[in-house]
Amino acid sequence: MESTHCKIVVLISGNGSNLQALIDASVHSNFKIAAVISNKADAFGLQRAQRDDIPTAVVEHKDYEDRNEFDRALMESIDSYSPDLVVLAGFMRILGAEFVSHFRGRILNIHPSLLPKFPGINTHQRALDAKEKEHGVSVHFVTEELDGGPVIAQDRVKVSKDDTAGSLAEKVLEKEHLLYPKVVSWYAAGRLKLENNQATLDGSALPEGGVQVHP
Repeated sequence: MESTHCKIVVLISGNGSNLQALIDASVHSNFKIAAVISNKADAFGLQRAQRDDIPTAVVEHKDYEDRNEFDRALMESIDSYSPDLVVLAGFMRILGAEFVSHFRGRILNIHPSLLPKFPGINTHQRALDAKEKEHGVSVHFVTEELDGGPVIAQDRVKVSKDDTAGSLAEKVLEKEHLLYPKVVSWYAAGRLKLENNQATLDGSALPEGGVQVHP
């Protein structure tokens, strides 16, 4: 019997290294990338997708008068592929309430910190400035609050005395590339859901930090 794959649309703004991890994993997983959409025409991730014959689209935020107009155009573009799940992979636009509501429960984001610590940008330098002993990555459901949706899973790295923002970013990125495909596959298998604003896995509500994945 032919297996049915979960169709995902991936949103990117740049290099697309997490996209590449998803492309690589999708070959032997239960999800299929239906399209890659970027808000920047020169995003290298679009070339990654094209190399694998994945449809691409560009919705330039600069072409729209305000965020709502951009969000609606982006929604329309995503909906044209009828995805089961929307995956943000280095997508550098803040999405409005209407957009988030439209895809509620089927939109994921990856963030380079152990949320709720360090939402927003420059997470690696902020972790160093705060003298954190551990840093890491979180995958979460997207809600109206920036980087504030229920956390599904986290993985950690140790912060060493000689770490820089750059070296820390590299260590975290390695974890991102392993964690994101894993979480997407949970969703594709029907194991992961957003219920009453809480992430659940296999029918059980996840704790605040989600599943703690360790090497």
